[in-house]
Amino acid sequence: MRHSMGFGTIAVVAGLGGLLFGYDTGVISGALLYIRDSFRLTGAMQGVVVAVTLAGAAVGAALAGPLADGLGRRTILLFTGLVFVGGAAVCALAWTLDVLIFGRMVVGLAIGIASMLTPLYLAEISPPEQRGAVVTINQLFITIGAFLSYVLDYAMTFLAHGPGAGSGIVWRAMLGLAAVPGAMLLVGMMLLPESPRWLLSCGRSDQAYIAMRWLRAGAAPTDEFEVLRRDISESKKNRAPFSRVFARNVRRPMIIGIGLAIFQQITGINTVIYFAPTIFKDSGIASSAGAILVTAGIGLINVILTIVAMRLLDHVGRRVLLLAGLAGMFVSLLVLSACFGIGLHGNGGHEVALLIVVSIAAYVSFFAIGLGPVFWLLIAEIFPLAIRGRGMSIATVTNWAFNMLVSLTFLDLLSSVGQSTTFLFYAALTALAGLFTWYLVPETKGRSLEEIEMEMDGRVGQLRVEGTELLNLERDLDT
Repeated sequence: MRHSMGFGTIAVVAGLGGLLFGYDTGVISGALLYIRDSFRLTGAMQGVVVAVTLAGAAVGAALAGPLADGLGRRTILLFTGLVFVGGAAVCALAWTLDVLIFGRMVVGLAIGIASMLTPLYLAEISPPEQRGAVVTINQLFITIGAFLSYVLDYAMTFLAHGPGAGSGIVWRAMLGLAAVPGAMLLVGMMLLPESPRWLLSCGRSDQAYIAMRWLRAGAAPTDEFEVLRRDISESKKNRAPFSRVFARNVRRPMIIGIGLAIFQQITGINTVIYFAPTIFKDSGIASSAGAILVTAGIGLINVILTIVAMRLLDHVGRRVLLLAGLAGMFVSLLVLSACFGIGLHGNGGHEVALLIVVSIAAYVSFFAIGLGPVFWLLIAEIFPLAIRGRGMSIATVTNWAFNMLVSLTFLDLLSSVGQSTTFLFYAALTALAGLFTWYLVPETKGRSLEEIEMEMDGRVGQLRVEGTELLNLERDLDT
């Protein structure tokens, strides 16, 4: 048996998929400025360069679930690392626009697979008491990847004026550097084991025990393994084809997963990820470099608050952080709407511009402790094992589809109704997300995936009723 890494190292290696996710979705905002010049792109074609990656991500997320259920989580993550490297290389070497679009689609395919499969793998290898923090490593790496892309974009605003910039070296470097963490993911996953839960679901109990022992730093996890084997054996009796995702007992997790996937996007977060420099220039920041620098600062805040969320998820709980984060997002969007409504002209223009920057920073902060990490964690927890890969795939495809919808409509929405009404609309959708969470989303802190599955299909409530009836019967007999 191979020598075990520390569990933190295991989680970091697996979380590299999130780093690539964040970097490749964030870097395009700066790279597009130079791609546009290299290929003399119209506004519509710039939209295609952005949207094709999101379309590829939706396809990747759709394929990830069935592939992960059939071939294993580790195998598909290895494949994802390889696709990232290949896609980044194609983008960096693209000699025509068609080749660049193809490369961005390949990268999108890998992003979609990683966005669904990384939290699933992390959830399945984690002890229940550490699962919140470990799965949130994925979200942390997404924010780090986006922050690195903003920093690189800012640095390139100066390098772009140097020798060779006109040859396209700037955007090629931006897109090509994604190959480095892609190669790290590929090599790192070669050292990690397959998910013990997936191995047990395939009847490979000896390999599953070896994998779990390796994950637990060489200890003998006999009790944990026996509980896991019993629960999975029971779950396998109910295994069904894809139509199982429409079964009555899966309805609640499916509604929660799809609902949170939609709300994470339609509350407006990717208007900041993709268009923050545009928003800041509208607020009065004159130069592109200054707007990108402020965006990088917002990205750093996102990283820091995600680290805070990692510390809180397994102590405060998922539901509490989700509700608190949505409340903060709602207030921040109201303030942002009011600022744009007041306007940036007159004596108070500079103060209003500063308040806009602060409001966006607050909005991102509340997203980073709530809807950002909690969505990815919950969809890795709430689906039954028999359809977990497919359920997460459906939720992730929905997330990417609405990501693309928001990205395509944001600038048109700004031009048609104005900034104030646009952000007021996002505030209303955030309030709706809060109501959805209050009435439907459960607390999963500190519970095994099997216990969560029992609650979702109603078995926990049934056992409690039966236990109460048995206790009453015993009391009647005693009297």
